[in-house]
Amino acid sequence: MLWHKGFAAKVHAMDQMTRFERRAGERWLDEALPRDAEVSFIGQIESPWRLEDCPKNLRQARARGHHPAHLQISAALRPALEGLAVGDAIVLLYWMAQAPRDLLRQTPRHRPEGRGTFALRSPARPNPIGMGVVRIEAIDPAAGRIRVDAIDAIDGTPLVDIKPWLPSVDQPPEHEVPP
Repeated sequence: MLWHKGFAAKVHAMDQMTRFERRAGERWLDEALPRDAEVSFIGQIESPWRLEDCPKNLRQARARGHHPAHLQISAALRPALEGLAVGDAIVLLYWMAQAPRDLLRQTPRHRPEGRGTFALRSPARPNPIGMGVVRIEAIDPAAGRIRVDAIDAIDGTPLVDIKPWLPSVDQPPEHEVPP
């Protein structure tokens, strides 16, 4: 186990919390989904954000000025950082433990009408996995510490994975965007 039991208990407790208000037009899941897989966190995100002031996306995080975040990688996994360098764009996957997992249709504050959860980037989803493309500003592989340009996750958010962002693979094909 990469994290001590106290951290796992804290994440479990956070996973049980919901601070989302119920809005008109929303639909919630009637029963809990079965748990099909196990995830091992590779580290955690250290950010300047609390639940009350966290930006809703990376664009907002960057617009608030330079507020870098740090990724702290578990000691056992630090050799996996080999090949990452300052300036690289990386894809972060992280576990938004405080988000509800039973919301099927949402009515965001910034939209006049609701949508299905899979049509939104909201943290409220069956598997509250956040994703962000960030740039490495500093890296210390021996200490397992990476500074990134911005993040839209609260301090202490568990980190699920890091992947390189590759324009040759990750750029969608050119096509007309439907209205």
